[in-house]
Amino acid sequence: MPTTSHSPAIAPHALDAPMKKVIWRIVPILFICYIFNFLDRINVGFAQLQMKQHLAFSDAVYGLGAGLFFIGYFFFEVPSNILLERIGARKTILRIMVLWGLTSAATMFVQTPTQFYVIRFLLGLFEAGFFPGIILYLTFWVPNTYRARVIALFMSSLVVTGMIAGPVSGLILQNMDGFWGLRGWQWMFVIEGLPSCLLGVFVFFYLDDKPEHASWLSPSEKQMLTRVLDEERHASQGQQGAHPSLRKAFAQPLVYLFSFVYFAILAGGYIIAFWLPMTIRELGVSNFLHIGLYSAIPYAIAGIAMIGLGKSSDHFNERRLHVAIPAFIGAMALLVLPQANHSLALSLAILAVATAGLYASLSPFWTVATISLSRAESAAGIALIASLGNLAGFVSPFIIGKIRTETGSSTYGIYLMATIVVLGVIALLIGSRRSASQSPRKG
Repeated sequence: MPTTSHSPAIAPHALDAPMKKVIWRIVPILFICYIFNFLDRINVGFAQLQMKQHLAFSDAVYGLGAGLFFIGYFFFEVPSNILLERIGARKTILRIMVLWGLTSAATMFVQTPTQFYVIRFLLGLFEAGFFPGIILYLTFWVPNTYRARVIALFMSSLVVTGMIAGPVSGLILQNMDGFWGLRGWQWMFVIEGLPSCLLGVFVFFYLDDKPEHASWLSPSEKQMLTRVLDEERHASQGQQGAHPSLRKAFAQPLVYLFSFVYFAILAGGYIIAFWLPMTIRELGVSNFLHIGLYSAIPYAIAGIAMIGLGKSSDHFNERRLHVAIPAFIGAMALLVLPQANHSLALSLAILAVATAGLYASLSPFWTVATISLSRAESAAGIALIASLGNLAGFVSPFIIGKIRTETGSSTYGIYLMATIVVLGVIALLIGSRRSASQSPRKG
């Protein structure tokens, strides 16, 4: 654990013991929740292997339906985070997880493009607020000098999901097709959706909203952790006030800078999330389980990169380059990907570099974003960044689906998304110099 200089009255390493308790108490359960969250978001990428043929959906229909999730997500993201600030994380997570779990499972009933569009829109609407809510929740518990590695631990569930989603989804598609008269893709949505409801109930009884409510911390640990967090909030908010403010968040230029950077990274990332199974299939792999196993390889590499980059970012107390360099490498890998479309091994290697670069950049990105916003701006600002940035989840699959339908290839769509990633890197390096100077220094 890093040393800290938050207060002269707090000795170096004094926060190590309570932070270990915090990490072991809240990160594992949030990690599991995010696995199901991301699984229920991207499993449509595996469902398409059967669903498109069964329902006669074109790539354009699939791409639009996959992307409409993020339109619903956009509309309720900010209100959900404002609500979390007022009623607490436990009630918010309960609502979100139960509703998204039921909606994800209900995708099994889809028969027409319109039904597909509606269910994906509703899934995004009900899921809205989960990810930015967790990022906001972590700012209630984790001081700045620990934040990149804790966010990296939490967000590594993304790559763990990618590792397990493929084999599990492939196994369901391969072995449950026709069971009780249902197709494999229908069983996949049920089996992967309903556990989220039970998990949401468990979280409600297990988590505490803030450190002062935690019976598993000693009184001295509560006092010390609360004091450090309060000092950081006061230092960041200056004269802006401590109360959550939608107006201040919407007036903060950094919110829009970070929104574009996040949009750019996700524009590349969702190529992998939604089109990786189909890419592997087009390289000659027909067995669903084998497609799932191959798809796990890029995510496994990305998991190692994500944890390592989070530790490095905290160790050097540097954020911008830890976002920009891996994201740029990921974009370059996407640019060369279409040239390797005749080799499964080479394609998987390039996909591994792209996945590692893009996904690993996310934890230092959210660290610099949360550090740069005042307490008054955080709730709405984090949600606004997430909602605007996640519009990439609509743009990326929609454009690539449209291009695939018209040309029979994803090549030009991939080139476009890689270019957007590069533009995001440039915007971050040019526009966030002032925010980087606000990051607290180690003593």
